[in-house]
Amino acid sequence: MLWKDKYELGVPVIDAQHKELFRRVESFLQALRSEVSWDEKIPKINETLEFMKGYVVEHFHDEEEYQRSINYPGYQAHKQIHDGMVNYVLEVSKQYDQSNNNEDLMQQFGGRLMAWLINHVAAEDQRIADYAIEKGVRGNER
Repeated sequence: MLWKDKYELGVPVIDAQHKELFRRVESFLQALRSEVSWDEKIPKINETLEFMKGYVVEHFHDEEEYQRSINYPGYQAHKQIHDGMVNYVLEVSKQYDQSNNNEDLMQQFGGRLMAWLINHVAAEDQRIADYAIEKGVRGNER
């Protein structure tokens, strides 16, 4: 799951955050798939969960602020998608803590995270870039 330049929106802060999300998710998936024991994977999993709980909120906030700054007409729908992902990350983290580090839950989480990230950045976020280009506001930040 490599970053592709075609995913860029043309907004440096958001593009940098997307690249970091891709890097972290890829590292998380590599840890899940590694040959080491589950106990050896737990620190990386915990690190990724903590990162996701904070960074996703920060990134979504910045992306939503950009959408508002360019009067993006799909803002409300996009925000609902973001809110759903934040809730999912928080719920999985809670379930993981309560399940005593359930491996199956993390495997499912990894798969969904990868699919969501690619689909969201490649499809939903590209609509923002298309709108910004159409309106001549691409690259404007806040």
